[in-house]
Amino acid sequence: MNTELFISRRLFFEKGDKKFLSQKIIRIALVGIALGLAVMIVSVAVVTGFKREIRNKVIGFGSHIQVVNFDSNNSYETLPVSKKQSFLEELKTIYGVKNVQTFATKPGMIKTDEYIQGIVFKGADAGYDWTFFRNNLVEGELPAINDSVRSDEILLSGQVAKLLDVSVGDRVVLYFINEDENNPRMLQLSVCGLYNTSLEEFDNLFVLGDLQQVQRLNNWRSDQISGFEVTIADFNRIDAIEQEVRNAVLDYSIENDAILRTTNITREYPQIFDWLSILDMNVWVILFLMALVAGFNMISGLLVLILERSKMIGVLKALGSPNWSIRKVFLYLSAFLTSRGMLWGNAVGIAFIVIQHFGGLFKLNPATYYVDVVPVNFSLLHLLLLNIGTIVVTILMLVVPSYFVSKISPERTIRFD
Repeated sequence: MNTELFISRRLFFEKGDKKFLSQKIIRIALVGIALGLAVMIVSVAVVTGFKREIRNKVIGFGSHIQVVNFDSNNSYETLPVSKKQSFLEELKTIYGVKNVQTFATKPGMIKTDEYIQGIVFKGADAGYDWTFFRNNLVEGELPAINDSVRSDEILLSGQVAKLLDVSVGDRVVLYFINEDENNPRMLQLSVCGLYNTSLEEFDNLFVLGDLQQVQRLNNWRSDQISGFEVTIADFNRIDAIEQEVRNAVLDYSIENDAILRTTNITREYPQIFDWLSILDMNVWVILFLMALVAGFNMISGLLVLILERSKMIGVLKALGSPNWSIRKVFLYLSAFLTSRGMLWGNAVGIAFIVIQHFGGLFKLNPATYYVDVVPVNFSLLHLLLLNIGTIVVTILMLVVPSYFVSKISPERTIRFD
């Protein structure tokens, strides 16, 4: 039988009257542990939720990986590539790749009688995955696009529509300029729907329509596009999957055809993803501070327990128990007490996540934070790691204070108690 564990359990489940001081100190320590763990759970959930929300919005406009003309720069004025590529079927077989689709972009301006706005016209074909824009559609419907007839419908952001004072069903004029032409080209298209992602940098820029319109504007053939978008299942594997995509692209060889290159969304928008990565440091600071608070709370509680159980310590020493054995009794007892505080901390933290996820209790200014409510991300793995980390750090911090057990004299404690 584990004698130390048995004694600590008896002390933990003791029903008799407890001394007033230890009862208050331990209660305060448990509240500190509960609040600290709740703050850590909420912090991790909010930061990971915020990163996932912003990341998914950026990816929604440009997918995870793009395959484009090697000579195309970082602007939206691209050089064409053929959409008939031998590596396409191989890309779809790469583990982690969900979808491969074609796209084309053309920068221009959208104009009404009173306003003008710079935009990027992004063309999609009949096989385009509209899931992202369908989820962010606020009015109207998605463009009806097929490969036989060129569509004159476009999807506009609600922010641009408000700026230009247009609504669903209105027709707007778009102007585009080609380097080899003196006069701008003009398209009169119909607004079929409005979307809103709260990511103003992109909402104010992208207009979605038919890929055939971009081909017509650029004087491209029907088989020419800006490139391919590759959607993957796991963002954490983006570098590894991009390498496999690059290998597949480089393996093909077509004489007199354009040389292709790959890029991913983190390199296309480094300022956004660098900003998101900085948030990780904030989380680590919070976790460190909360772990210290929990540890010092339990240190104060442990010292009070040792002082008030000095007679028991003296008796155990008189019976021959070594110092380390008695220290283990109090470490076990501290672990039990810490677990009780963590139970309440988990309850509070998870309750907040559930309420925020389904109720959207706390709002944000989308112009500043790119989201209108505080996003949360519940992960069992994060919850498990936070609980294990909290109890391990707390117990390790209690090892040194438990050394005071060895300073207690059995003769004095038994004589003067």
